[in-house]
Amino acid sequence: MTIHIDTFDDLLQAARQQAQPQRLLMVFTSAELPDDCTPQQRQDFEAGHGGALVPAMVADKSPDDIQSFAALKQESGQFQSQWHVVFVTSLSGSNGKPPSSTDVEQTLERMVESVKLGALDNMIAFDTSGSAIMLQ
Repeated sequence: MTIHIDTFDDLLQAARQQAQPQRLLMVFTSAELPDDCTPQQRQDFEAGHGGALVPAMVADKSPDDIQSFAALKQESGQFQSQWHVVFVTSLSGSNGKPPSSTDVEQTLERMVESVKLGALDNMIAFDTSGSAIMLQ
């Protein structure tokens, strides 16, 4: 069965329907402009385009702990005033038990490193409206 994810709320619903307990692991990123940017890159960045996505905050939550994307966005704003993209993956438990805290921590660390390297294949990116996006 293929699950189609257009929004964070679609992912939330899919995670709640899984047979094993899930954890949603998230890396919130902010956009920064590299020091060695060109004048055109600076102009584009100031117009709201481009820049490098830099991990700013991580979170892990049970799908049952998140009411909706709107609620997650409001909660995240308490810790990180401005973020641009959140990368999300799910981690499945086994035998009716959620993933261990060690597995969660290790996966979050790998996610942060993957974002830094631009290796985004195993995560879904969402913008600040909760829509899934493709990054180039």
